Amino acid sequence: MLDNLMYYICIPLGWLMKQCWLWVGNYGVAILLFTLLSKIVILPVTVWVHKNSIKMVRIQPEINFLKAKYYGDLDTVAAEQSKLFKRERYSPAASIVSLVLQLFLLSSIITIIYHPLTYLLGVSPETVATLAEVYGIEQGISSTEILIVEAVKYSSMMPSGFSVELMRAISALDFGFLGFNISEVASETLGKNLLIPLLAGISSWILCLSQNALNPLQHEQSKWNKYGMMVFSVGLSLYLGFFVPAGIVIYWVFSNLFSVVQQVLLNLAISPKKHIDYEALEKSREALAAIEALEVKDEHFAENKRRERTDYKRFFGVVNKHVVIYSEKSGFYKYFEDIIRELLERSNLHIHYVTSDPDDVIFSVAEKEPRIRAYYIGNKKLITLMMRMEADIVMMTTPDLDKYYIKRSLVQKDIEYIYIPHDPMSAHMGFRENALDAFDTIFCTGPHIEREVRATERVYGLPPKKLVHFGYPLAEKLIAAHEGEESQSAGGRKQILIAPSWQEDNLLDSCIDELLEGLLSDEYRIIVRPHPEYVKRYGEKMRALTEKYADRVGDGLVFELDFSSNRSIWSSDLLVTDWSGISLEFCFATKRPALFVNTQMKVENPNWQKIDCIPVEISLRNTLGVALEKDELSRVDETVRRLLANPDEYADKIGEALEAHFYNQGSAAQAGALYILESLMEKRKKNKGEKS
Repeated sequence: MLDNLMYYICIPLGWLMKQCWLWVGNYGVAILLFTLLSKIVILPVTVWVHKNSIKMVRIQPEINFLKAKYYGDLDTVAAEQSKLFKRERYSPAASIVSLVLQLFLLSSIITIIYHPLTYLLGVSPETVATLAEVYGIEQGISSTEILIVEAVKYSSMMPSGFSVELMRAISALDFGFLGFNISEVASETLGKNLLIPLLAGISSWILCLSQNALNPLQHEQSKWNKYGMMVFSVGLSLYLGFFVPAGIVIYWVFSNLFSVVQQVLLNLAISPKKHIDYEALEKSREALAAIEALEVKDEHFAENKRRERTDYKRFFGVVNKHVVIYSEKSGFYKYFEDIIRELLERSNLHIHYVTSDPDDVIFSVAEKEPRIRAYYIGNKKLITLMMRMEADIVMMTTPDLDKYYIKRSLVQKDIEYIYIPHDPMSAHMGFRENALDAFDTIFCTGPHIEREVRATERVYGLPPKKLVHFGYPLAEKLIAAHEGEESQSAGGRKQILIAPSWQEDNLLDSCIDELLEGLLSDEYRIIVRPHPEYVKRYGEKMRALTEKYADRVGDGLVFELDFSSNRSIWSSDLLVTDWSGISLEFCFATKRPALFVNTQMKVENPNWQKIDCIPVEISLRNTLGVALEKDELSRVDETVRRLLANPDEYADKIGEALEAHFYNQGSAAQAGALYILESLMEKRKKNKGEKS
């Protein structure tokens, strides 16, 4: 049945091959011409596939951001991706259509080359069978007709019963092309025919290289996909080249080479660069890679996985969880510590503390306090834990809830999600756009957060959240840490701390030479304390800087690269920084001023100006000290002298700013704990009322 189907399918293609053969008079050249014409015939499909590939790459950034936003939620990703495909009219089946066409043509050319009598000369199946019988050739095998041609050409026997024209036509079939016999199979003849499979492999390799570089969709595939497909294609071509007639390999070789030329012409006619935002594509890849790389394997990986499985099971083994805290890493415990202490003192609650850091300090704390239950859950496992969450209240310092891998519960819809601040800066410029939208309650450090959240709700038409007058317990600790510290002024020298951020255009990268040139003198002791992340990421830059000023170290200049102590922060007379959050901590704790250098602003939300609130990073600069532009650093010595000459004036201004900036200064943790307990009581009353 399949043979009959192929017979009828190959009739029109066989006719085309015959016309090519009659026109050029050489079977090999006819195959080459047939290959070119077949490419032209299916060109509309090829153009459609090319446009379809461009569509896919154009929407890939959106797909990548979807995968990052709903990481682990395959159903949601698939549903959202389907919407994108419909919007763009992208057809996932396009590449399959092209592949099926190529396989159809290959199957057809194989059939035609194996049956030259049928498709070139129009000999009937009955005549073919009779000729095979006369020459003693086995019937029903793929090479029957090729063997008949060879027998007629080289046999002295002239059988009767066949027309002279037919026998002459068969004898005239020339299988020679460029020194090869296109009817021969390399595995059977060896010799120079071994070049045939080699040519097939080389042409396939050239095609794969060009597709990886030129095809818009293939270009964006992973290296594994690119080079895995290349190895497969080249290997398959070499293998087939050994076991099929050389004529089929000629088709394969020229089809590959024509495809390369075709791709170049398509890119010129419909340029992918005009339709694809490659910058957005790269950003989306980075976002997705950040999610996929959440779980880093280290020497304790296997042990931590076992521990994670145990803690995951233990977490869901507890019912009626009232308060759950999630922390990204050990360093975030300090933002919850005082609230936890107040809750334990004022209630009999158990605190369930989930952390993604296996070395979190919470585990040593939990050993001493039985009402704190600590769980290690890695970032990937955290995805499902959050989706299955059952609790009354979940607190976290992590913004962007429900936007990336941390989701609101799919199981319990009435959980109250509370955002706990981990810095006293702005929420609309310092975080990504809409970073706090999915929280029910925001613990506000001060009036500025309340203004920003309410303004965001108005601009985006969001329902109002609960805003709690909280404060910033860490500020209270910083003030306490400063008490008792004395200025390290030695020999009459004032101590100046240069502590920049690590963002783009920070002080160390943009103007450290101008700063040091203006400040290095017998009057000052200069401490350069880079951000730990800067040292971690740009170690070579830091090393080059320390080497450059090696001859000045010890002569009033110190590079502080040990971050285990903060003593230099609290004991300095003046801070020089850019947009680092250390400015509020230093100024509010010490009541001493800061010199701000207006480098490139640290902006997480490019649309922050939609919110009609001036970020405190900007508004407080001239209250806490003085701000200079980079091109004004020639006045740095003069400005520093003025700041150091008026300590009492700045102490008063900073003290007033401190009281205005924070709620509940001195009692923030109590305010937060009382709100949590009241919220739990209200929920309990509500549940009792619903049951009754």
